[in-house]
Amino acid sequence: MVSDTTLQKAELTLLHLPDSTMTVRLSGEWKSGRQLPQGEGFRRQIESAGMVSRITLDTKAVTGWDSGLIIFLLDIIEIGSEMHIPVEKEGLPAGVQRLLVLASAVPERKGVRRETAKISFVDRVGDSALSFWRSNLEILAFIGEASVAFMKLLVGKAQFRTSDLFLTMQECGAQALPIVSLISILVGLILAFIGAIQLKIFGAQIYVASLVGIGMVRALAAIMTGIIMAGRTGASFAAQLGTMQVNEEIDALKTLGISPMEFLVLPRMFALFLMMPLLSLYADLMGILGGLIIGVSMLDLNFMEYYHKTRESVLLNDLWVGLFSAAVFGVLVALAGCLRGIQCGRSASAVGEATTSAVVTSIVSIVVAMAVITVVCNVLNI
Repeated sequence: MVSDTTLQKAELTLLHLPDSTMTVRLSGEWKSGRQLPQGEGFRRQIESAGMVSRITLDTKAVTGWDSGLIIFLLDIIEIGSEMHIPVEKEGLPAGVQRLLVLASAVPERKGVRRETAKISFVDRVGDSALSFWRSNLEILAFIGEASVAFMKLLVGKAQFRTSDLFLTMQECGAQALPIVSLISILVGLILAFIGAIQLKIFGAQIYVASLVGIGMVRALAAIMTGIIMAGRTGASFAAQLGTMQVNEEIDALKTLGISPMEFLVLPRMFALFLMMPLLSLYADLMGILGGLIIGVSMLDLNFMEYYHKTRESVLLNDLWVGLFSAAVFGVLVALAGCLRGIQCGRSASAVGEATTSAVVTSIVSIVVAMAVITVVCNVLNI
């Protein structure tokens, strides 16, 4: 009679049959908490057994098992594969066979390194060119859709909430005054200080008023306001629409038959189109105030003298050019922010990339537009 202790112990017996078949007979409890036979011992016994054509498994005497049995059987199968000896699994319980199938479904690859495919320089240039071409087509399509939405707004057929328009006007208008004030005053101070250093040599300090006035009203106020709004509002538009893209809210609008271009892009574009000229006009005043501070404190100019020289130098054409530029910059910033937001992928990192791309696109667009406006004004003698 066999004792319970013997039955509980995991035992391994190898039977070498006359037809070169090796039968692996398992008995006892094969559980991971007990001392189990190792695969290396089985390998040595197989090598010393001589000619073995196949391996069969007999687990009728196994009284209990868990992952310890599965690990040992996987070692046997791997050893048989290395020695080109087939291992028959018919003698195993059905549950063990299913677990072995799952465990060997994706075999572990040891020592295999994934090599990155090398792409030639010509292929990289071609891919970049195709990507650039597709990006330009997407931009043109987006501008076309935005133009159609704006025409619907003019005829009163655009679908958007008026409350969204006023909220966006408040966010990109009144709430932007502090940062616009600070930057514009500093730009006026810097421009006046640089001009004062040179003009003081010739005793022409009074022309600092002309330099600051024309520079701020005609170009610098619009450019600095546009760059501020690109980093502040354009990035915000991209992040908002990008997050909506991640949450599939834009897809939901399309499913409901609501145009995202009219409902989301149009109010943002129209709000910036209206607010940018007002912010630019405010930046003109702050920039001239910064120049006045330098003129009065450093150049000993009289307040009224500075005021009259500024009024004499700055023409109405300069003001209209600056306000027109600001309106154009507002549309460009809104389009860039909304475009990158709509193009955003479905992940958090994609939202960050869309925000960065929106700021870069906005600033580049502002610089290019300013160059075009300057050339056109020069040709028209404005």
